Amino acid sequence: MSFDIFWFLPTSGDTRYLGRSDSGRPATNDYMRQIAVAAESLGYDGLLIPTGSSCLDPWITAASLVPVTHRIKLLVALRTSLGNPTASARQAATLDQACNGRLLLNVVPGGDATELAADGIFLDHDQRYEAADEFLTVWRQLLSGETVDFSGKHVRVEGAQNFFKPVQQPHPPLYFGGSSPAAHELAAKHVEAYLTWGEPPAAVAEKIADVRERAKKHGRTVHFGVRLHVIVRETNEQAWAAAEELISHLDDDTIADAQQNYAKMDSEGQRRMAALHGGQRDKLEVSPNLWAGVGLVRGGAGTALVGDPHTVAARLQEYADLGVDRFVLSGYPHLEEAFRFAELVFPLLGKQPVTVRDQVLTGGAFDIRAGKKSTKNEAAV
Repeated sequence: MSFDIFWFLPTSGDTRYLGRSDSGRPATNDYMRQIAVAAESLGYDGLLIPTGSSCLDPWITAASLVPVTHRIKLLVALRTSLGNPTASARQAATLDQACNGRLLLNVVPGGDATELAADGIFLDHDQRYEAADEFLTVWRQLLSGETVDFSGKHVRVEGAQNFFKPVQQPHPPLYFGGSSPAAHELAAKHVEAYLTWGEPPAAVAEKIADVRERAKKHGRTVHFGVRLHVIVRETNEQAWAAAEELISHLDDDTIADAQQNYAKMDSEGQRRMAALHGGQRDKLEVSPNLWAGVGLVRGGAGTALVGDPHTVAARLQEYADLGVDRFVLSGYPHLEEAFRFAELVFPLLGKQPVTVRDQVLTGGAFDIRAGKKSTKNEAAV
């Protein structure tokens, strides 16, 4: 097995039981730092820092982690519907310098119309992807050192320049996830790594094939990753009991309300997540050891791998066999589960804890200009 394992930073808060507020932990900066330091010392390769109206600002959160981490990569949400590409390019270069080339960016056009409206964004699904395409076209040119004149439907700049080079050349690698044809085309054209939420392997294989074929038409290659929750225990029986315990405080009304809210979104990925379980508690194992219980009341990634260490490792390998070379994982609560997953599963993946003296980026970086491994440490992903 050879793939990267990222952990998730719960910047909207954490909990032991879904749907129960009195068991929650607030999203304080101190708690985020605890998780980040733990994930780095345990040997995780990166941290996903999400975005949303209920989340701490991802850029400020990432900046706050720079002084307390040394090796782990920071995968920060890049909202293409907010701000402009020139300012965002400057931010990315500055943060990449601050963290010494550990910045990765997760492109988010946005999928919740209500949340977007609150931010002053009134674009439909296809318009958001048009805007994201224009944004990334300008953004990438700026970070490549070009002076940019661009007049599109959504983005217009004249004489735009970025005066601060990032450590990674030509720019920090772009990650992105989306399930619609427009999303796949955006991934094929612009990003280095395409992430899918944890669907059954056959569905993931179809996505990979489509994005790979589209990328080929653009003369590009793309890496692939899966975003999943994990519930791993020493035995399968204990793992399934923990899964049931996680949703033990949910009632039918809470589930129904959550599903109604998600149904209002124009996100194809969210539609696919909801279709896996249909809001029904008795249809949650949607593929062997792939459990959709999280998606009953949580938007976005709604599935978890459930099982003992060998079972979970084997399921990860099934995705790896499809071409996946990175996983973005999470578990409730995130601090304890980061330790549990690393202690139980990392030995099966050939991963080891990383000491401070080992926290130096070495060779094997991915050259995002050539789409191949580089001998220089320019764009580690």
